[in-house]
Amino acid sequence: MPELPEVEVVRRGLERWVAHRTVADVQVLHPRAVRRHLAGADDFAHRLKGHAFGAPMRRGKYLWLPLADSGMSVLAHLGMSGQLLVKTRQAPDEKHLRIRVRFEDAAGEAAPGTELRFVDQRTFGGLSLHENTPDGLPDVIAHIARDPLDPLFDDEAFHQALRRSRTTIKRALLNQSLISGVGNIYADEALWRARLHYERPTATFTRPRTTQLLGHVRDVMNAALSVGGTSFDSLYVNVNGESGYFDRSLDAYGREDEPCRRCGTPMRRRPWMNRSSYFCPRCQRPPRLS
Repeated sequence: MPELPEVEVVRRGLERWVAHRTVADVQVLHPRAVRRHLAGADDFAHRLKGHAFGAPMRRGKYLWLPLADSGMSVLAHLGMSGQLLVKTRQAPDEKHLRIRVRFEDAAGEAAPGTELRFVDQRTFGGLSLHENTPDGLPDVIAHIARDPLDPLFDDEAFHQALRRSRTTIKRALLNQSLISGVGNIYADEALWRARLHYERPTATFTRPRTTQLLGHVRDVMNAALSVGGTSFDSLYVNVNGESGYFDRSLDAYGREDEPCRRCGTPMRRRPWMNRSSYFCPRCQRPPRLS
């Protein structure tokens, strides 16, 4: 599933090609793509028609397009394979095209003749329309915490919540109501950089250790952003279809049995919460059992 850097890359693409354009027509080609919009496909299409998209917004892994003058937003659930692509109207339809949004092109427009397409091979994702909270978030994600790249992220509040959570550090990093945007890949990367084992109890964290970890989380996400995110296959791409290249720079994730880039010890992988955790057994020693 895309994490913060991948979603931010898509948001920036939408900001360039879709923001402030008025919807002329919406075609829902698969009902599962709007299953979270309980009123159905026809209602979804009708409510978007004639509205202009505002600047796309993101919180953590969540991306949405506000509808101007409506108090509502289109929330994008990318799931495991969802893609938001900007294509010319003449471009052939993708095999797994689920929703097409056409715009009212105007003279002098930045992207005349293009449309927004939602493509989803596995149909786990989709688009849905929601009321906005006073803070401008779709109401269904009002509980999602700010992400570490948000200027309003409160480091001290995060430290205090971390100490109170009485869990282990990787579980805390993946708790989107505590800190948003961090998934399995970037948690492993940040923990490797911080020399922390994924099972270290959060109750042991001092302020300096929390500050250090947040610094590594931000560094690894900014590094991923600079190269377009992490793309392991064709399922994650930018709005123009280009892949990201951060997978070439990963220090921990996916490197089982390869030498640690710090000490040369073979990296290990362990099953963890229906996922995998990658770590160096020498640099990231497991916590002692009391």
